[in-house]
Amino acid sequence: MTAPGGVIRARDARAVRGAAGATVRTLFDPGAAGPGLGRRLVDLPGRTDFAGSAGPSGELWFVIGGSGELHVTGEPGLGLRPDLGLWLPPDADYLVCADGQGDLRLDMVALPAIGPSGQPGDAPLAPDQRAPLTRDLGDCEVETTGDRQFRVLFGPGLGCATATQFVGEIPPGRAPDHSHPYDELVLVLEGEGIVHMGGAGHALSSGTCAHLPPGLPHCLENTGSTTMRVLGVFHPADSPAAKLGPAD
Repeated sequence: MTAPGGVIRARDARAVRGAAGATVRTLFDPGAAGPGLGRRLVDLPGRTDFAGSAGPSGELWFVIGGSGELHVTGEPGLGLRPDLGLWLPPDADYLVCADGQGDLRLDMVALPAIGPSGQPGDAPLAPDQRAPLTRDLGDCEVETTGDRQFRVLFGPGLGCATATQFVGEIPPGRAPDHSHPYDELVLVLEGEGIVHMGGAGHALSSGTCAHLPPGLPHCLENTGSTTMRVLGVFHPADSPAAKLGPAD
């Protein structure tokens, strides 16, 4: 489990296997840094189930690979497929069922509650946010900052006022160091590189999670020959392009 401002590879995280066959790895525990984001990777072999309840402030999920179905109490079933983002309402009871087409891998990020002041606190739901929401990555607008592209799945005006979920593409090379006004968890989906943070460099590869606290100077460098693909979730919600400065 990564510490605040740290990095962890999924294969190094403790794997907890449930009775129904799913394996859960906790990559970031919000208790390590006070109220904040929490990240788990859940792997379901074909034809296995995983049951649970969303956190008290809701969760943002992303289907990394495989297919299946999500059942939330009182709601119609939802198909799961790669590159699908999901928002689950607070305390929703769910059952995930993997089909027989291979392993299903889900990224699950528990959200902190953000009050009107921007600090952790109560965040009442809008009436239309009582059911799960889904969004296909391919349907999201491509946005550009510098030589990097990103697509926002959820955020302000897109079904989630508390946090932002996006997929970014980083070409080979390194951008200037910068910092953000928000707290961010980044998961590498594809590619390899180095995250420069806190005066040190940490290797990145598929399944590596990095925690980037607000104000921490950092840079994601793509050291490979192909595009690096990353999944980011951050709060308070904002644009992935928001920066405090080139080297703040």
